[in-house]
Amino acid sequence: MWLAIIVISLTLFFAFSNGFHDAANVVSTIIMTRAISPRKALLMAAACEFIAPFFIGSAVAKTIGENIVSLPAYDPNALNVSVAFLVAALVGAVLWNLITWLFSFPSSSSHALIGGMVGAVLVAYGPHKILWGGVLYVVASLVVSPLIGLTFGMLFLKMTLHIFRHATPRVNYYFSRMQIPSSVALALSHGSNDVQKSIGLIALSFVILGFSTGFHVPLWVIASCGAATAFGTATGGRRIIRTMGSGIYRLRSVHAFCAQTSSAMVILGAALVGGPVSTTHVVSSSIMGVGAGQRISAVRWGVAKNILLAWLITIPASALMAGLSFYLVQKILFYVQRG
Repeated sequence: MWLAIIVISLTLFFAFSNGFHDAANVVSTIIMTRAISPRKALLMAAACEFIAPFFIGSAVAKTIGENIVSLPAYDPNALNVSVAFLVAALVGAVLWNLITWLFSFPSSSSHALIGGMVGAVLVAYGPHKILWGGVLYVVASLVVSPLIGLTFGMLFLKMTLHIFRHATPRVNYYFSRMQIPSSVALALSHGSNDVQKSIGLIALSFVILGFSTGFHVPLWVIASCGAATAFGTATGGRRIIRTMGSGIYRLRSVHAFCAQTSSAMVILGAALVGGPVSTTHVVSSSIMGVGAGQRISAVRWGVAKNILLAWLITIPASALMAGLSFYLVQKILFYVQRG
């Protein structure tokens, strides 16, 4: 039981760091265009993050809990290895979230979690315990979704500008108001996708630790993961908000509305089919698409290159951290049990 408490606590801390880290993706555009105050934007997003996982289903949670690794069921003789795997995977993901937040890199919590799981299982059990088909599906989702976000952002902006081509400058007030429902939709889509990743990891830990014989998610797990992510979102990672809100492209209200709406459609669609996409990827690529739809030269491609670099190194970096953490956690468990 105390091992389960440790794993659940670490998973909830990952959910908190996910919300804290990814709050920028959800609210950066609405804050930087001054549509509403930062405090109201973060509280609104936090409420949506908590509500979403109760209604969208558990497709993403099942992908994380069943389709990434194939681990043995509860085995008292191998419990240290199982717990060390779970803890190391979470430590790798959380450490990378904190490092990228410190340097204001809007990297992917999804990438970090997948990298942490893969790195930990490679060291703990070997490559034969990785379900490569599931990993490839996740990687494909993470790669394709930004391309769709880029395309949707560009096309949605062009369509919007065409529809309102004869509008007066007063239309900017309309787009400022429309950012509120579009930001709500984005926060709900983020909650429907990212919160489920923590839920799936807890469901996996229940099987490994012998509390469940199959994939099952109690209501309290959904509530606690939603609350942890919501609390992280309410706290807000303001360092990354500046990068997302103005570092890629100087957004006006119409751009922010189009980027938010495009991102919400892509992320929610992925949640419904079980694709654990990266909110960071989708939102930043949608902003790039919106900027390119207005004027390609106006996009700060240097900042975009740094974001792309963070994307590329997230999985191997978090995998390395998780692999090293596994040995450390095993030693700690060994000495605790001896004592």
